[in-house]
Amino acid sequence: MSQSDLATGVKDAARRQDRRAGTTKQQVSVWERPGARPPDDWYQLLIADALGVNPADVTALGWPYWLPGCEAPIPLGTGASVAALREAQRRAMLDRRTILAITPVALASLAHQWATLDPALAATAADGQRVDPEFVDWLEASVRHLTALATAERQHTAQLLDSYLDTVVGLLESAHYSEATGLRLHVLAASLAQTIGWHKFDYEHHAAAGRYWHAALHSAHQAGDSDRGAGILSDLAYQSIWLRQAAPAVDVLDHALTRTQDHTARALLHVRKARAHAMLDEGRSCRRALDAAEHSLNTATDEPPAWCSWMGPADLSVDAGRCLIDLDEPGPAHHQITQGVELLPKSRDKTRTVFLAYEAESLLQQREIDQSAATAYESLRLAQQIGASRCIRQVRQLAPAFQKHQGVEGVDRFLDAARSAA
Repeated sequence: MSQSDLATGVKDAARRQDRRAGTTKQQVSVWERPGARPPDDWYQLLIADALGVNPADVTALGWPYWLPGCEAPIPLGTGASVAALREAQRRAMLDRRTILAITPVALASLAHQWATLDPALAATAADGQRVDPEFVDWLEASVRHLTALATAERQHTAQLLDSYLDTVVGLLESAHYSEATGLRLHVLAASLAQTIGWHKFDYEHHAAAGRYWHAALHSAHQAGDSDRGAGILSDLAYQSIWLRQAAPAVDVLDHALTRTQDHTARALLHVRKARAHAMLDEGRSCRRALDAAEHSLNTATDEPPAWCSWMGPADLSVDAGRCLIDLDEPGPAHHQITQGVELLPKSRDKTRTVFLAYEAESLLQQREIDQSAATAYESLRLAQQIGASRCIRQVRQLAPAFQKHQGVEGVDRFLDAARSAA
């Protein structure tokens, strides 16, 4: 259904109750925005009527988890990694909205399954051509090249990554391969699905991102790649944090940490856990997690897995600063963030955009308005260059706080840019 179709369906549902609902396409668009206030109870029942959903589910599951498309994910340990990958691809073509796909309860259950179930070995297909290991070598090298591109270039790789994933899943479905090659294909599928999930997340297709990460978790689990599985769980937790749902993220990260061996990977998980604790105003737990992240990072000696090889002192410093913003300590927060931004490699422009938005927020809290406006403007322009809509939204959300400071140097320029980026 289009937004206009749903608006018409809601009005028709109201008329069946001899009432009127002034629902428009624009109102439906507001409901679909991440973090937006949900419709009131009556409107939710009208939406359920229009979508053919049992009204009892509305009360039992809550918004947005009663909506079609929020079905429970396929359980781990069922040998259904290929089915999960195909489902993610199929649903990605249908999804045009941004509502989160996996409920907090289902996400916690998925994390528990991952932490307690022994991985199943990849099964060989019954028919089809035998996979040449040299072809897998080429696939792996090609994917490494695509995922190693500078941030500004990655926005152009989405279709290529989709085609590579389709090829890998096709091999898993219908080709002959040895156990060792099957494991490599599952690891490759996990890597591709995880990367595509981030593409979807950056463009605020949160349901699709969740499904790709769920599928990636299946493949990593079947391949016995516990560190990557932990990283995928931490991506799902990060998505929850980004959407202001910190409580389930803590539980998910606790499960993920039980089977994470690599020190750099553990540092990343502890940092994300600290962020969740900070959002919940749990200062002591936040600082313990930050200390654990610093210890893990300082004791890392081996080459980290590719999916977290970027994690370093810059990320730790800035995320610590972000935590301090949430804990209402803007001065120390700004020191940590500026220190981290200076350490960040130029190739990581998406991360720089997010970090600059944090810096602008910390400066706002210290009433350094002109400097904050200049930093926010820089963040917005960089976000537009890399095409990540979630980063654009992040920095645009600072605009209301600048409204009362119009006339201060740089403020009007930022507000004009924020309006044009809408």
